[in-house]
Amino acid sequence: MQMERKQMRAVYGLFVFLAATAAGAQEAKFVKDAAHSEINFVAESRLLDAHGFWDKWDADITLDPAAWEKASVKLVIDTKSVNTRVASRDNHLRSKDFFHADSFPQITFVSTIVNKLSDTKVNLTGDLTIRGVTKAVTIPGTLVFWDEKTRTGRMKGQFTIERSDFGVSFNPAMNPIAEEVAVSFNITFRTAQPSK
Repeated sequence: MQMERKQMRAVYGLFVFLAATAAGAQEAKFVKDAAHSEINFVAESRLLDAHGFWDKWDADITLDPAAWEKASVKLVIDTKSVNTRVASRDNHLRSKDFFHADSFPQITFVSTIVNKLSDTKVNLTGDLTIRGVTKAVTIPGTLVFWDEKTRTGRMKGQFTIERSDFGVSFNPAMNPIAEEVAVSFNITFRTAQPSK
């Protein structure tokens, strides 16, 4: 009888462990907190370093906070929403010389591999598409915080791209533009609310 009770307790304990593990390993959908998220860039040139961002973009994030390497990220940017706070420059950026926004209305990033480097550091490798050209890039990210109670977190990072790799090669003689463009992101994300 005593042996049976021990076996029952062992089975019960295993059941509780498996249930807790399954509960903690569930992937969930997250969306950006628009008021606390941004994607910025800096393009250096002879006359002025242009600091810009995009007004319209969205993020589709799937992750299990207990297994970051299983995460997936998709970013979709409205190309025409580029904003450097100078209207004439923004219109030029939308033209064929740069983003050619009429023909390529979206800039996208779709992750393929997430490598967890530490509790707060990851490398996001994925396909970046600009002007219809897709290149594999690896983006270092830092987890600023994760709040399990509110299911809210924040990820930030910075990387550079070679603009000519994506067909953005316009370079005026009077104001040469650097080949490398710095891109930074801050994304606060929260659990997606179920659609009604």
